[in-house]
Amino acid sequence: MSERLPTPAPEGTTIAIGDGAVEIDASVVGQGLGLKPQEILQLMRDGAITAVYEEGVDDDAGRHRLTFFYKGRRLRLVVEDSGRVVQRSLIDFGERPLPPRLHGAGR
Repeated sequence: MSERLPTPAPEGTTIAIGDGAVEIDASVVGQGLGLKPQEILQLMRDGAITAVYEEGVDDDAGRHRLTFFYKGRRLRLVVEDSGRVVQRSLIDFGERPLPPRLHGAGR
């Protein structure tokens, strides 16, 4: 059910973190969740895709964890200040909903 995805983001995509905001190319989220990039914004507006942002502290300072939830999937990206993805993982329960313990911050 859990799959480690390759760490490089698709060529030409960006993740920018600064001034309390995160900007991520829809193709990064789309690739991870198995959706077309053009679907991402509307699904987020509709509340079908939700996200959690966490900023690293102490040993993890300079890293950020971005977690996206869609149906039975959880995409997690660990990103450096520079925007480089250093870890990417996906949990996919198919048609079953994610267990509540997987749908929260810090887990």
